[in-house]
Amino acid sequence: MRLNGCSARCMFARISRAVGLRAPTKDGRTGHGPRLQDFRHSFATGRLVEWYRAGLDVTLELPKLATYLGHVDVGLTYWYIEAVPELLQLAAKYLGKDQLGEQP
Repeated sequence: MRLNGCSARCMFARISRAVGLRAPTKDGRTGHGPRLQDFRHSFATGRLVEWYRAGLDVTLELPKLATYLGHVDVGLTYWYIEAVPELLQLAAKYLGKDQLGEQP
């Protein structure tokens, strides 16, 4: 049986409320808090950080990340990458530049 997206999101919201990630609402609605989609962003960004740390060529690894996320086009994957400081520092180092953008 295929999992319905709406059912998955609603169940995640219920679990989030149960463990304290979302405030309970009086009207029974899902309220505000983390979304399942947020995990895709964290996963994509974390994976790039891990690849940079391992010294891998991230441009060669990106098709793998696209596959993990279910994307046919790697260009769709870029929407999920967040510009967190650690990732930016690792990318700059990989490109041979220091934090000021100058060649070492």
